[in-house]
Amino acid sequence: MIRMFAVIALFLAAPVALAAEDAAGARVPLEAYLKAQATGDAQLIRDAFWPEGHLVFIREGKISTLSAEEFAARFTGKPSPTAAQTKRTIERVEVAGDAGVAVLTLDGPTHRITDFITLLKRDGAWRIIHKSFHAQP
Repeated sequence: MIRMFAVIALFLAAPVALAAEDAAGARVPLEAYLKAQATGDAQLIRDAFWPEGHLVFIREGKISTLSAEEFAARFTGKPSPTAAQTKRTIERVEVAGDAGVAVLTLDGPTHRITDFITLLKRDGAWRIIHKSFHAQP
């Protein structure tokens, strides 16, 4: 009887362990993205995003878009003047199978940005496919 409960517990625990492993894997591109924000390193953005990735956001009341490459091109290799004072946080990550979502905050002295990120896992690797954000002064 104890053996049967142990086997059942093992089967019930396996999905939880896999979900935790996937969530940890999904954090890898998020951490690269945040490091790029801190350092200005465009290659970290390229590593974090799928080539098909994109950004969609509101600018001056209109919907604007950037490809992942256009976004990476904005990184100059130098940190912004407020980079050292900006706190970067992965607020939450949720995954289901090969898809995931995350909420990140970049809280600096002159602004607060909330990022809404969609991730996809392909060929065993997690990367960002979409980013939308809200910036407030």
